[in-house]
Amino acid sequence: MNLLFIGDIVGSGGRMAVQQLVPDLRTELHASFVVANAENCAAGNGLTARCLKEMTPAVDVFTAGDHVWDQKGFDSEIRTLNNVIRPANLATVQPGRGCGVFSNPAGGDVAVIALMGKTFMRDSAYNPFETVDRLLEELPRSVKTILVDFHAEATSEKLAMGYYLDGRVTAVIGTHTHVPTADGVILPGGTAYLSDAGMVGAARSVLGREVEDVLYKFTTGMPNRLRVVESGTIRLDAVLISYDYQTGRAGAIQPVRREFTV
Repeated sequence: MNLLFIGDIVGSGGRMAVQQLVPDLRTELHASFVVANAENCAAGNGLTARCLKEMTPAVDVFTAGDHVWDQKGFDSEIRTLNNVIRPANLATVQPGRGCGVFSNPAGGDVAVIALMGKTFMRDSAYNPFETVDRLLEELPRSVKTILVDFHAEATSEKLAMGYYLDGRVTAVIGTHTHVPTADGVILPGGTAYLSDAGMVGAARSVLGREVEDVLYKFTTGMPNRLRVVESGTIRLDAVLISYDYQTGRAGAIQPVRREFTV
């Protein structure tokens, strides 16, 4: 059985690429379940219910990261959305949920967990290792397929999480850097691991932002508005995970890349 995970979706161009490319990808790759990190889908920062609903026909579950509350009003909207998972290691008083169990039409249930790293990230996040232990204890024993989106900056922290969860989850896929990595592997215990899935954003950009804006900031040290590139060639980065839904063990992991012109 195949599960498709899509890297951070950036802006309207990224949303359009998901809408246009993912339905055909599901058929081509025989992917029965699709998860996408959408924390940059609304103008490059945060999420809105409207943006998510545009992509819902193509994506089963959306995850988020450190930009989850960037859009005004999403703290209310998330309460009405049953297919959105925000980082589980945020304060428990924050709305939304960090773990959900979803039915896979091809067979079995899929648990999706979102976690946020601590290294070079927000100090307000709790220990993700302790948090994931608690979540796994709370999951029904019948749920074998478990996907973890680890939204973190440091590859060392991501890889440590991969080994920590090896044999306990189906996959640990990193997000946040918008740069796809080439270290996809099946760990000894049967967990698929990748440091970063990449992004759905402009091919000519710096992490989805206008090149000139980013260069100005780096070369002058002055604050600058970093505009999102919404048109041109949009690159869709994703990863395909093949697994046994009866055991939850992964058998293969491979990168997926497509392009779409807006």
